[in-house]
Amino acid sequence: MTPRRIVRRPVPASPPQWGESLPPLVRRLYAARGVESEQELEYTLRRLASPFDLRGIDWAVAVIDEAIENQQRILVVGDFDADGATSTAVAMLGLQALGANDLDFRVPSRFSDGYGLTPGILDRLEAEGALPDLMITVDNGIAAVDGVQAARDRGIRVVVTDHHLPGDRLPPADAIVNPNQPDCPFLSKHAAGVGVMFYVLTALRRYRRDEGRLRNEPNLGHLLDLVALGTVADVVPLDHNNRIFVEQGLRRIRQGQARPGVMALLEVAGRDPARITSSDLGFAVGPRLNAAGRLDDMSIGIACLLADSPDEARRLASELDTMNRERRTIETGMKEQAQAILSTLSLDEAGLPHGLALYDADWHQGVIGILAARIREQTHRPVVAFAPGEEEGLLKGSARSIPGLHIRDVLAGVDARSPGLLHKFGGHAMAAGMSLDANAFEDFQQVFDAVVRETVTDDALEPTIITDGPLAGSDLTLDTALTLRQSGPWGQHFPEPSFDGEFEVLHQRIVGERHLKLLLRLPGHEEPVDGIAFNTGAEVPDYTRSGARVVYKPDANTFRGRTRLQLLVDYIEPITGG
Repeated sequence: MTPRRIVRRPVPASPPQWGESLPPLVRRLYAARGVESEQELEYTLRRLASPFDLRGIDWAVAVIDEAIENQQRILVVGDFDADGATSTAVAMLGLQALGANDLDFRVPSRFSDGYGLTPGILDRLEAEGALPDLMITVDNGIAAVDGVQAARDRGIRVVVTDHHLPGDRLPPADAIVNPNQPDCPFLSKHAAGVGVMFYVLTALRRYRRDEGRLRNEPNLGHLLDLVALGTVADVVPLDHNNRIFVEQGLRRIRQGQARPGVMALLEVAGRDPARITSSDLGFAVGPRLNAAGRLDDMSIGIACLLADSPDEARRLASELDTMNRERRTIETGMKEQAQAILSTLSLDEAGLPHGLALYDADWHQGVIGILAARIREQTHRPVVAFAPGEEEGLLKGSARSIPGLHIRDVLAGVDARSPGLLHKFGGHAMAAGMSLDANAFEDFQQVFDAVVRETVTDDALEPTIITDGPLAGSDLTLDTALTLRQSGPWGQHFPEPSFDGEFEVLHQRIVGERHLKLLLRLPGHEEPVDGIAFNTGAEVPDYTRSGARVVYKPDANTFRGRTRLQLLVDYIEPITGG
């Protein structure tokens, strides 16, 4: 494993005055994550922020209501990632429950359309004779200035629902609902696209109820498993509002009340719905759903989420699982090629660029985002991976950043320094996409590195693991692992607890050719504990001689009907001088 600096998360000097009923360890963990009151740990729906704090939601509701009442054709325009897929499914299910009859969806192709609502999509709809009366974008649209204008030119009304950061110009839509648009007072700026669409539906339900247009008021809570999935899969920060969405969705899944497609995806991933956590959504379900958009057509993923029949859901989930296996194979080959490129660079801090931009003509456009993330993990640098675009001479790139560096702001800096270098760009703090001319790649490499150098601090470039410090031997128990599992939901900006400590290594062996199985003992405590470090490879130091400093998460591992404590090892290094 690449050496890491281990930093312990600071905790308040004095114990918090709330949560006396909580175990002291859990109270300390919450306080270290900025929780200041017990209200922030209440995950009931009544604690959700009001939808009517979202700027533009009244206009959006009025436009959608008019289309439903006039039986107009409504088209939902989605996106090809998990947030886009869940947003599309939520929109389709919710609008249908609220009275929309002439309803369909369209997901742009990553390969032929690019991101979001574009004029080309309107041209194709027109050629097919399938132009709608109203278009509703989900998880996209805030940057679709030309696409929205193309729709308006054809007499189509447009409601934009999105969460991405806006550019200098807003699209000329009939209504825009986006917590990150200028002058929006909504407090939860981190809502995922699926959360924004859910809010629009709740406001629409209230409007139609008040107008006497609902015979049977639908329970939109049935959509919360999808909201939870999209929120976790999009890796948005889990502020209080998002934690409510995730916790409510997890409860539905654990109770067996999720959509057949969600249950089928858990099944093919080998996860028990009754014991599911947010990490299962992020690392098991999300990648399988994303595989459709990366390799083929996200419509397959959306069809899985919309399936009413468990048998149909299983068939589609199996297809998605196969795609995900193919994605892994492609990713492995691309990573080997990237390693060859990196081998030509100096991998010490002095020689490695601050911002890495990599390209290979054989790379797959659908997998470059994952590749960028993998190289970022290895180098602890912001990374942009490029692949050939559909248009000859055009490259498409996907960026992944490091904590403390807002990658979209960096791209804005590149655009300001070299106007016209980027055809277009957009994204979040940690991830972004862009396109440029192939012959401008080397120029982009230089400008990107220069802007990162001016923006990032030296500390941010040092590989660092943040932990919650040591775990006392009395807390190194199965009960602690179960308590921590139940104390979530954990996720981005509300990280799952991890601990570090020095252990004696009583035994070690490689299992499955790549994973390190350990028997560990905390000095001063007789009872040993199992540990496992995944994907270490077969060549590892002999920790039985030196002992090991370990960063780990306590986990409840069930094997042959017996549940025991197991430490999931995120990082391990020999104890110097041990």
